[in-house]
Amino acid sequence: MACAAALTLAGCSKDTENADSAQLEVRMTDAPGDFHRVVLDVRQIEVHLKDEKEADGWKTLGFTPQAIDILNYVNGKSALLVKEDFAPGDIKEIRLILGPDSYVIGRDEQRYDLKTPSGQTSGVKLKLDKTSLRQRETFQLLLDFDVAKSIVERGNWKPGNDKKERYLLKPVIRVVAQDLRGGLRGTVTPAAALPQVLAIRSTILGPDTVSTSADASGAYQLGALPSGTYRVEFFPSTTAPAGQNAYRNVVRTGIVVTNDQVTELSTTSLN
Repeated sequence: MACAAALTLAGCSKDTENADSAQLEVRMTDAPGDFHRVVLDVRQIEVHLKDEKEADGWKTLGFTPQAIDILNYVNGKSALLVKEDFAPGDIKEIRLILGPDSYVIGRDEQRYDLKTPSGQTSGVKLKLDKTSLRQRETFQLLLDFDVAKSIVERGNWKPGNDKKERYLLKPVIRVVAQDLRGGLRGTVTPAAALPQVLAIRSTILGPDTVSTSADASGAYQLGALPSGTYRVEFFPSTTAPAGQNAYRNVVRTGIVVTNDQVTELSTTSLN
């Protein structure tokens, strides 16, 4: 669970108001799924400053509990959850505490409550590798929630059953360092196809996938990508009107992403 979500770490903006402190930002963004709305009941955010086994190492951040519709934060958008001065030093983990009121609105316009397995009531923990906050610098932790992988439909659920029993919430979050500032962007035609866009990079641990969706103008953008060669896949989420060519899935290969640069893709035709 922890190894799949995005947590992005960016340094370098200066904080001159307090020369002895660092500044910490926590943001949330989303990889889309097949729902109209996905609302997370976020109650608390904590970071761990000591070794994993030391229970007293958790520090609660200044976060206001709120319901967040994360489908509002795709295609490069993110929600600012926390921004506060922070003592310099290492952060070992971050923990997201979710309440019982998370839910989705399905394509059928019905509301389905999201059940959280009992093993996750203590929060979603994400380990951080060599994360150090330094004086007079700002660090950003971006929580990239993968909707398609995080919301699991029960195999034995049928229409007419209790709606509260249809979906389980098993948060999947990918961890990436923001100092890897590669990215890619482009447009699709026709824009009405509203495709999901996946960028897939092969690694020794298996495929590393980042996703977003094109907006109403056909534009899309993916950020915080490690350098490498990607396969970019496009999956239309709508069907073409009668009398027009059908929309099709498209795969583009050999897309090179370089650190600190945004790769521009030529327009991709989906019909």
